[in-house]
Amino acid sequence: MNLSKLLYEGEYRSEQSPSKIEITGIASDTDALRPGYLFICLRGTRFDSHTLVSILEEKGAAAALVEEDAPIPKAVTLPLFYVPSTRSAMAFAYSRYHGKPERDLVMIGITGTNGKTSTATVLYSILEAAGYRAGLIGTAECRYLGRVYTLPRGAEESRLRTMTTPDPDILYPMLRTMADAGVTHVIMEVSSHSLALRKVEPIKYRLGIFTNLSPEHLDFHNSMESYVAAKARLFSQCETGIFNCDDAYAEEIISAATCEIRRAGVVWQGDYRATDIELRGSSGISYSYIAPGIRLRVRTPLPGSFSVYNTLLAVTGAIELGVPPLAAADSLSAQAVVPGRMERIPTPGLSFSVFIDYAHTELALRNLLMTVRAFRRSGERILLLFGCGGDRDKSKRAPMGRTAEELADAIILTSDNCRTEDPKEIIEDILSGIRHPEQVRVIVNRRRAIEEAIRIAENGDIILLCGKGHETYEINAGGIHPFDERKIVAAALEKRKNGDTEHEI
Repeated sequence: MNLSKLLYEGEYRSEQSPSKIEITGIASDTDALRPGYLFICLRGTRFDSHTLVSILEEKGAAAALVEEDAPIPKAVTLPLFYVPSTRSAMAFAYSRYHGKPERDLVMIGITGTNGKTSTATVLYSILEAAGYRAGLIGTAECRYLGRVYTLPRGAEESRLRTMTTPDPDILYPMLRTMADAGVTHVIMEVSSHSLALRKVEPIKYRLGIFTNLSPEHLDFHNSMESYVAAKARLFSQCETGIFNCDDAYAEEIISAATCEIRRAGVVWQGDYRATDIELRGSSGISYSYIAPGIRLRVRTPLPGSFSVYNTLLAVTGAIELGVPPLAAADSLSAQAVVPGRMERIPTPGLSFSVFIDYAHTELALRNLLMTVRAFRRSGERILLLFGCGGDRDKSKRAPMGRTAEELADAIILTSDNCRTEDPKEIIEDILSGIRHPEQVRVIVNRRRAIEEAIRIAENGDIILLCGKGHETYEINAGGIHPFDERKIVAAALEKRKNGDTEHEI
């Protein structure tokens, strides 16, 4: 491909003409660099690949994109193209290399701290039920036309599984695959990282949805102001924005938006709202959905007050996209459980229950515990097992500990993707928010912690395994390892039923 197809006039500064350079691919990692490739230099938190410019030519690069103020050695003879932001240029390069697939699709972006996956999954299900050819890109999975998207053979699958919004080298080929397969609408979770790192800058969204905001990823954004600003970017890239206006940050984000505004809420009496809410415990929820000219009764097996907001936003999104209101509401009655979101694990023959949930922020944990407290019967205990991720925002650890102590009856602290941190130090951070740490069980090994929760469970107990949700892996200093809590719970249940109650912690 001619480089002029990827770099347009006015976007770069160079002594070379892109029209005279042919490229055979794109790379931003020297391990992926092949002869004839365009290499894109990126500044990361730990490494700046501009320092590698002098060796790119000997590796066969045809040209490189570098940032305007990058200190490039004068001896470099490789054709260099200076751009204001290589991250932005990278997103556009991959989009253009794959034929701008986002322009062939109706794009829907969902952002917020909590609720992205559930809202995206519910909206995807509504569109499918209404006969739309839909695709889904998100934390739990990427799928289209009823099948799961997988990376080409030899690609690093973990990069797809561990990111809410894929990197450009994965995202734009994925969109091309979906468009070529006949997909018309794509719902995607849009993370604050992807917005700050400009991964999705080429995409013009037909619809943007804001769920809520609470402190998260402050290790990356440094402040709530920066975090809010990152989320707000989505609403300068979409035609219409739907906002949960019961959230404290909604109006701040709306004030920066350039799109048409749709307000939704329970307290907020605006464009779309839910009233007459009935929480039916683990059996789900129902409420009256009210909008101009519309009044419907919505019923869904998804439990919890947070499901009111998630389904309200999803139904509103579907209606904005043209789905008949009654069809949108009716499809919710058959809505399957969202993977890893208040997902019940079968416990045949035993009189306690086990749920897996992705709750990994203080607000998500509080909402989950309040939901369970609302439907548990007298005498039933909540046994909570959780940890916090390593190399991530430390400010949420103590608050999560406080919330756990306030709302759970028994707590087991354990590891959860400790990455390069010592899991014992992470647990100490959580314990710092707990007034009575002597009442907390600490079992660093998560598998053993789950086994212990199953072993000590009493009749009527509700076990909540929090933090991993849909994930089927554990990340530690040694890398990514298989870890499916469903399988671990099943094995622990079998052990208990067979009378094996011995356990070494």
